[in-house]
Amino acid sequence: MKGIWFTELQTKGLTIGCEVKKVLHREKTPFQEIEVFDTDIWGRVLVLDNAIQTTTKDEFVYHEMITHVALNTHPNPQKVLVIGGGDGGAIREIIKHETVEKATHVEIDKGVIEAAKKYLPEIAVALLEANPKVEVLIEDGIKHIKEKENYYDVIIVDSTDPVGPAEGLFAKDFYAAIHKALKEDGIFVAQTESPFYNQDLISKVYRDISSLYPIAKIYGAFVPTYPGGYWTFTMGSKVYDPEKIDTSKIQAFETKYYTPEVHKASFVLPKFVQELIKK
Repeated sequence: MKGIWFTELQTKGLTIGCEVKKVLHREKTPFQEIEVFDTDIWGRVLVLDNAIQTTTKDEFVYHEMITHVALNTHPNPQKVLVIGGGDGGAIREIIKHETVEKATHVEIDKGVIEAAKKYLPEIAVALLEANPKVEVLIEDGIKHIKEKENYYDVIIVDSTDPVGPAEGLFAKDFYAAIHKALKEDGIFVAQTESPFYNQDLISKVYRDISSLYPIAKIYGAFVPTYPGGYWTFTMGSKVYDPEKIDTSKIQAFETKYYTPEVHKASFVLPKFVQELIKK
């Protein structure tokens, strides 16, 4: 093998790797280690604590699906919050919606934002210049949520894996605080890992969210660089059912993965995932 190789331990007994053309950035912050690599197969890759977070090759799948499903379920999302997601991809997608007046981005690690702005500008484009719709706060997302009540229309938890600084973002009391921070018809969505390798986590999160929200749904998308490829998102909604929306009214703007048809299809779960939520 020639050159430098990056290898991620995706889960116990499983690794994924690729050849690195160049190490663009490496930094140790108070929260984690940040690395950015340039590769042939995935383009530029953002890595936190040796785990791939996003790549310029497939990032659009994750960022479109974690945002547009909830935003098109809510009939009038005006105030939207993203917790985590320091690369800025979720914010980029959110401000495509005409109804959105304020997209608040709460990220605990400023280093992630700065690295994304410098090395992943096509993802962090909404953070590069002042935008009246975008508010960036460098602070603890859990603390931010606890200080809000009946405030946000949509809250998106764009977290890393449930270890280290993101561990508290998968706790039931955090989901309860989100419920309080949402308006009476608010919607919450979080990334909830792989149904192949994180089955217990998915079952627990679904159980916790369904105990707090009258409508709880899991949906999926395919992200090649994430463990197992098939990735889940879990939604808690106070009023609106994402499977009952009129897709003919979905606002048209440029996407690469998300469509009205994909919106509906993403809730059609394989049988083994259905079994996880039946637990």
